[in-house]
Amino acid sequence: MKGTIHIDHELCKGCCLCVEFCPKGALTPTKKLNLKGYCFTEFDAQQGCTGCATCALVCPEVAIEVYRE
Repeated sequence: MKGTIHIDHELCKGCCLCVEFCPKGALTPTKKLNLKGYCFTEFDAQQGCTGCATCALVCPEVAIEVYRE
């Protein structure tokens, strides 16, 4: 099963909990800023997301949606 992730960059506060917990390393912090001035996280589909949804579970801002294919 494969997965894809949508991150609402305006909700993300750059805590990087999702980055730390992703077993595939599919999430990376950026130096880009959202409208509130926070650096946000981006999804890299090349890393082979499994759709485990760990990132969404640990996100304190509920900024991540996981879709399984």
